[in-house]
Amino acid sequence: MSKKRRDFLKQIGIGSSALLVGSAINKNLFAQDTVGKEQKAKPKEYMVRENHKLPPLPYAYDSLEPIIDVETMHLHHDKHHAGYVKGLNKAESMVAKARTENDYSLIKHWERELAFHGSGHILHTIYWENLSPQGGGTPDGILIDAINSEFGNFDTFKAQMIAATNSVEGSGWGVLAYQPVFGKLTILQAEKHQNLTQWGAMPLLVIDVWEHAYYLKYMNKRAEYVNKIFDIINWKDVKKRLEQIM
Repeated sequence: MSKKRRDFLKQIGIGSSALLVGSAINKNLFAQDTVGKEQKAKPKEYMVRENHKLPPLPYAYDSLEPIIDVETMHLHHDKHHAGYVKGLNKAESMVAKARTENDYSLIKHWERELAFHGSGHILHTIYWENLSPQGGGTPDGILIDAINSEFGNFDTFKAQMIAATNSVEGSGWGVLAYQPVFGKLTILQAEKHQNLTQWGAMPLLVIDVWEHAYYLKYMNKRAEYVNKIFDIINWKDVKKRLEQIM
């Protein structure tokens, strides 16, 4: 092989190596740059704080039969109430995120979520404790005194409580509450979980008339469910709540 040919091939080899090395370096740099861009573009995840837990039922799922069937109890407690707990934790976490990042562009949405899910969690927790397999009958002590003072007698109270609960528009609750501003009991309606209530009113007895609370057993017969639920109301729990307030 002539000297000129050997020199030419050597030059080609060196040039090819340089091109290969340069190509590898450029490819590596491009890959790193792409990863960096992907990482920058990915939104920062925010950990949902689990400040609230679903409380267990104070009795077995079938304990309120035949007034409330076991299937409804599982659906109502394990799915619906659990959903409000999850929604409340999410709302509180997103409000905390807004404070941390000083970004309140979605605060209206998350404040609504706080009111809806927070009230749903509170009311359901009271609802389970307001009911008992040994419930029914009539209240006594400070509770019946307060009822007689405001409504005249228990039967009049019961009639108004049933009428108010049955006539809740859409989904919501009938609520017997103590209003400390007025110093007396009051019967209220709550549409959804948070609408139509009074500031400062403290729930003592709540009756859930969202359809998930009764529809599997009673279908569209809300009034039948509301009337029968008085057979399992835990008046001891209602009285204890009033005693703690007063």
